[in-house]
Amino acid sequence: MSKNSGWQGIFPAVTTKFTADDRLDIAEMERCYALQVEAGIHGLITCGSLGEASTLDPEEKIEVLKTAVRVAKGRMPVLQTVSSGSTRNAQKAAEAAAKAGAAGLMVLPGLPYKSEPHETIAHFRAVAKAGGLPVMIYNNPIAYGVDITPKMLAELADDKLFVAVKESSDDVRRVTQIINLLGDKLQIFTGVDNLALESIAMGAVGWVAGLVAAFPAETVAIWNLARAGRMDEALAVYRWFQPLLDLDVSARLVQNIKLVEAIAIDTNDRCRAPRMALMGAERARIEKVVRDAMARRPKLETPKRAKSA
Repeated sequence: MSKNSGWQGIFPAVTTKFTADDRLDIAEMERCYALQVEAGIHGLITCGSLGEASTLDPEEKIEVLKTAVRVAKGRMPVLQTVSSGSTRNAQKAAEAAAKAGAAGLMVLPGLPYKSEPHETIAHFRAVAKAGGLPVMIYNNPIAYGVDITPKMLAELADDKLFVAVKESSDDVRRVTQIINLLGDKLQIFTGVDNLALESIAMGAVGWVAGLVAAFPAETVAIWNLARAGRMDEALAVYRWFQPLLDLDVSARLVQNIKLVEAIAIDTNDRCRAPRMALMGAERARIEKVVRDAMARRPKLETPKRAKSA
């Protein structure tokens, strides 16, 4: 058994809910996260890009984490995202998350500075050591300008705290490259919604998902069917899902997904400024995508939870 065999499956990158007066809406987060847990997801990731982490105070991030931990009730790991412009502050965030009950961390490079490889590796090592928790390395060179290459991952994987990578380079070939170089030293999660099934087919063992916030049953069904070798059925659901999954690959992914949530699970699409809920023609376009999809929503089997490890 590899050191990291516990993290597999669907790990939603959950949204952060706000009240009309711009406070954390704890009750609504509990309700929305519970819908995902009930659908059979395997872990939760709080305070990521989709969770509007850059707009949250440190204390608010801990409250969101604690909310997810309460909903999870020990049934699955809850990871806190650590993203900061300085390694020092990222270390503090990692320590705080560990004290607040996180089971692990999803760590980003120091942003917005575009670090050199040796700086990037030093940052990850320092943050992991400070938190003392298992770490999922987040690689998203398109969004953040820092590419954590397979060679760099191999260097980090020698440390037992690094157990997984969220691979969001938008190049599905990376999955094979990482496996060829590292074997099973790191669990590979896909981080791009509309490349998820392709990545799973190539050997990814998890999906850090976005549209799962609005369509948890369909997301879990794709995972369960693919893991059971029923690829034709998984493809049918995935092809239906594709117009919605495309909404994750956008500079406005937060607004997009929150609007999809509002329609699909009867919540709100409030964002924290400077983000604003979608308006006008763009809002109408997204609403049509969602309603067209809901009109053709596939019938799913009674969920059977696939093993997450």
